[in-house]
Amino acid sequence: MTSAAPEQAPRVLIVDDQTLIRTGFRLILTARGIEVVGEAADGAEAVAAALELEPDVVLMDIRMPTMDGLEATRHILERAAGCRVLILTTFDLDRYVYTALSIGASGFLLKDVTPEHLAAAVRLVGTGDALLAPQITRRLVERYAAEAERTPDAAPADLAALTPREREVLTLLGRGLSNTELAAELTLSEATVKSHVARIFAKLGLRDRAQAVVLAYETGLVRPGER
Repeated sequence: MTSAAPEQAPRVLIVDDQTLIRTGFRLILTARGIEVVGEAADGAEAVAAALELEPDVVLMDIRMPTMDGLEATRHILERAAGCRVLILTTFDLDRYVYTALSIGASGFLLKDVTPEHLAAAVRLVGTGDALLAPQITRRLVERYAAEAERTPDAAPADLAALTPREREVLTLLGRGLSNTELAAELTLSEATVKSHVARIFAKLGLRDRAQAVVLAYETGLVRPGER
């Protein structure tokens, strides 16, 4: 009997204007069996490399010359189908990280992340899931979503397309519940929960749970301080 083939590791593009950080992350990932297909020192290079190399995951710094990580993330997610962006940041409670999540980044990591956490995060995002550290993400979204609600130009998503059950699921997603926790809370099977989540993403044009959390706050389904 032949054993099942191991899951293929994601291909990664590292984007940071500091050579030492790029080199360190490359060494960490390659030592753990994750292929680094390229590096870029600014956002413009990142967009070009992502389109040429078609990585599964982009590790993206935010503050860079020429084109910052936010603009690069917008371009990559619009033009590179299937590519996921994982934001690198020095400060977890950062307005730029919040914006990155709202435009489709799949999560964020602090630059002092441990080697094991870095590799695990890249593999997780490479599977198509979002990287959400519930406590940090919740604090981040609570801090900046309230400001987004007060912005006159903000265009809230139209939730009218959702059924009452889907609105309920989105609300619980915004509170950070996993599929297992959602199933227990709503007395549904995990398969049914996954179907609801998939329909919500399709109707609202969401990439993953990170965007769903941000949207739940911005539309008022979840409000800062609620548990």
